[in-house]
Amino acid sequence: MYGLNGRNAIVTGAAHGIGKEIATRLLKEGCAVGLLDFDADGLAATAAALSALGKVSHAACDVSSKEAVETGVAKVTADLGAIDILVNNAGICKVGKLLECEESVWRATFGVNVDGIFHMVRAVAPAMVARGEGSIVNIASWMGKSGVAAYGAYCASKFAAVSLTQSLACELGESGVRVNAVGPGLIVDTKMRDESEVLRKQQGLPSAFDRAQSIPLRRPGVPADISNAVLFLVSDQASYITGETISVTGGLWND
Repeated sequence: MYGLNGRNAIVTGAAHGIGKEIATRLLKEGCAVGLLDFDADGLAATAAALSALGKVSHAACDVSSKEAVETGVAKVTADLGAIDILVNNAGICKVGKLLECEESVWRATFGVNVDGIFHMVRAVAPAMVARGEGSIVNIASWMGKSGVAAYGAYCASKFAAVSLTQSLACELGESGVRVNAVGPGLIVDTKMRDESEVLRKQQGLPSAFDRAQSIPLRRPGVPADISNAVLFLVSDQASYITGETISVTGGLWND
């Protein structure tokens, strides 16, 4: 459908949720896929399950670490070959007001959500530039377009992801490399959402399904909703799109 057969991709945060769904879709479209995630056990299980769909390589990797990224990318590149598609999906989210946020939480959030993109792009994009082609998609958030109470660190990191997307698109476009982002809304069936829901309950905040009733489509999203957008953006169908952050929110956010 998307003409991706024979391309090589890397997906970070691929052991669970949105990352796993994106990797699954890429494999079904004929890509070979490198899976990176800090959860070594979950990653191994996902890699074993997805290997039935196509060629899979995997490496346990904390994207907040430059050295770990370089090692992980080297491993999957050696297994798969030159990388055509990079999906920076790895992310963490902690619920808490900024005045109560511990510095360690702030730094960890930026380490994964912002430094992770920086390290991955610097490890993968130079080869794309040298070949004159490639596509990068960063998973941002609708909270990268609007500040939200109790999500200050996360919002700030996702605003940064949107800005990085725009800057990279400007810098890499002349080399034929496109850079876009997807801004998920309220997505369930993910490890991040499950962890967030526990914290929200402890703080007396409404659940995802309660909040979804105020969304125009009256439902939370699921990982497949995000993978649909990612597959389009990395395909040649989006060959004249770069620097964009596409909201996939069921109408929660429409800018």
